[in-house]
Amino acid sequence: PGPQATNPKPRLFRIPEAEAIINRMGFNNKGADHLVAQVEKRRSDSILGINIGKNKDTPNAQAERDYLHCLEKVYPLADYVTVNISSPNTKGLRDLQSVAALQKLLAAIDARRGQLAGTTGRRVPLVVKLAPDIEPNEIPDLAAAIADSGFDGVACTNTTVGRDGVEASRYAGETGGLSGRPLLERANQTLSGFRRHLPQNIALIGLGGITKGRHAADKRRLGADLVQLYTGFIYRGPGLIAECVNAMQAEPQPA
Repeated sequence: PGPQATNPKPRLFRIPEAEAIINRMGFNNKGADHLVAQVEKRRSDSILGINIGKNKDTPNAQAERDYLHCLEKVYPLADYVTVNISSPNTKGLRDLQSVAALQKLLAAIDARRGQLAGTTGRRVPLVVKLAPDIEPNEIPDLAAAIADSGFDGVACTNTTVGRDGVEASRYAGETGGLSGRPLLERANQTLSGFRRHLPQNIALIGLGGITKGRHAADKRRLGADLVQLYTGFIYRGPGLIAECVNAMQAEPQPA
C-alpha cells in the first residue's frame, strides 16, 4: 500500500555458473498510488498482471487490510491480480500460507473482488503466488482451501530459501530467495502437486528455474496453463522467449 525502502546493500548476488540469483531486495517499491500512476501512462495493450503484497511493517493480523487496499487501487487497471504471500524477504509473510490464514485472507479478497466487479462491470481474475518450500503433505489441504476460495489461479512458485545446487558458491550463506536453474526441480514438484489436487478450472502459472525452452515445455506438461520467467531472461536474454514458445508449441498439450 505505501512506499517501502529496499534492504541495505549488498542485496543481490549473481551465481553465473549455476544460472542463479540470490536476492533480498525487500519488496521495495513506491507504493500502490505510484504504481497506478505509472500504469495509467502505459502504451502497451499486453496482458498485465499486478502483484500485490502487504507492507513489511504491517503485522500479519492486519495483512488483510493491506491486500484489500491494494486490490481496490489496481483493480480497474489489471488483467489479473496476483496475491503474493510467499516472498521470503518479508519477515513472517509465509505464515499466511497456513491453511487457516490462507482461507481467511483469500475469502476476504474474493468478497471484495465481488463488490468491485459489481461497481466496475468487470471480473478480474485472482491468482495466489506460493512458495516452493511447501511440504508435499501440505499441498492437499492448501489446494482444498484455494479451491473453496473463489480464486482463479495459483502461481507456482516464488523463490526458495533452500540452497540446493549452489552449496559450493561463496554466496550460499547469504540470506534471501534463490531463483534460476537450481529452483527448477523444487518448483516443478510444487507445480505438479497442486495440479494433482486442484480442480482443472483453476489455472496454474508455472515459474521458477526456466533457463531453456524445454523447461517451459516441461511446466506445460506438468499442468501449467501459463509460464513466466525472470532469472533465465537475465542469463539468456530475449532469445529465451522464442525458444520457450517454440518448445511449448512442439510439445503435445496435456489432456
